[in-house]
Amino acid sequence: MSDRYTSFARSGAGRAIVKRLGLPNPPKLPRFKAGDALIPGPVLVGPSDGPRAEGLGKLLGAAEAEKYHGLVFDATGITSPAGLQALYDFFHPVARSLTPAGRVIVLGLPPQLLTDPARAAAQQALDGFVRSVGKEFGRGTTAQLVRVHPAADTAALRATLEFLLSAKSAYVSGQTVTVDATPAPVGGDLTGKIALVTGAARGIGAAMARVLARDGAHVVCLDVPAAGEDLAKVANEVRGEAYQLDLTGADAARKLADHLRERHGRIDVVVHNAGITRDKTLANMDRTRWDSVLRVNLIAPTHVTDVLLAEGLIPAGGRIVGVASIAGVAGNRGQTNYAASKAGVIGWVRALAPALAEQGITVNAVAPGFIETAMTAKMPMVIREAGRRMNSLSQGGLPVDVAETVAWFAAPGSANVTGNVVRVCGQSLLGA
Repeated sequence: MSDRYTSFARSGAGRAIVKRLGLPNPPKLPRFKAGDALIPGPVLVGPSDGPRAEGLGKLLGAAEAEKYHGLVFDATGITSPAGLQALYDFFHPVARSLTPAGRVIVLGLPPQLLTDPARAAAQQALDGFVRSVGKEFGRGTTAQLVRVHPAADTAALRATLEFLLSAKSAYVSGQTVTVDATPAPVGGDLTGKIALVTGAARGIGAAMARVLARDGAHVVCLDVPAAGEDLAKVANEVRGEAYQLDLTGADAARKLADHLRERHGRIDVVVHNAGITRDKTLANMDRTRWDSVLRVNLIAPTHVTDVLLAEGLIPAGGRIVGVASIAGVAGNRGQTNYAASKAGVIGWVRALAPALAEQGITVNAVAPGFIETAMTAKMPMVIREAGRRMNSLSQGGLPVDVAETVAWFAAPGSANVTGNVVRVCGQSLLGA
């Protein structure tokens, strides 16, 4: 569905009215296209004496310029609140020098490693700083905090920094990503990898299939038999395969495992995208609505994963990605069942990630906010407009925004990114 307000706000007459009345002004968000440079403009790295300054400069090709696409600041060396002065000294002079749709990244330390109160205070301050920058700089600028284990090699940050600096992260802002000390391959795509996307017949799932295929994966597109026609179209488009299966069936996980073993011998990337809503306030919700949402959104992904792992079908280097939701973070009226299921995905990912780390398997989740899909197009107008405007970018995201985040999690270079829940929500004003 088209966003008429955004079209108006970008028109000649609309720009003047929006500015005069102080209305939301949705910036144009460039999206990545095949052949585009991942880092489309100059990047400034600071401080010059930061622990990783030299390595970051070489990695990102940093250089001085009049205008910058990205500002990257290494705050891992800040050990006390007084040291936060360095943030001001770096960002204040260049705050107006970012190009439209610019990128701000601050590197910090994982809080669980900090026992000194002064250092912990300084490092936690980075969170508030980054979230505020994401709301201040405007014009499509995004801001992220990357918490890096001190033992992590700077070169192993490539996949994460390239994603966050690229147009692939257009609708990701105000997020915190943790990178551990696991050595990560530099470069490489998904060529030769087998990826499973559930709920792939339309919307976000179809976008995931397209992006993973673009990056080289052979995609097994799964959906319920009722969506068979749309599923076949997507599978044909990405030159993958369609597999019709209701994952809530008693023997569904076993059937899927047998299919993957017979056809491919393994599954490298598992994306649990299938999900449903059955909205009612709790007092008016029947048991069927509650049970069906929990079965599809949470019980099936956890059970399928357990079976695939038990059968040894996810090898070292495997990737598991769950799809949560901003509703699982902030809650939503009339969606106690949906919010519970999506919050459950978050808890599952955070517990499973360390358990699988020794096997070289990563587990992460995306949590979409308001994404322009057929489902959101059916929302009442007032609720739909609120969802679009109540974020730092003043607009809804696109299915490809979620898909690009999944592809980053799935990339070989993301071997040191696990246990993360990244909101693809334009820095929604709801939730933490």
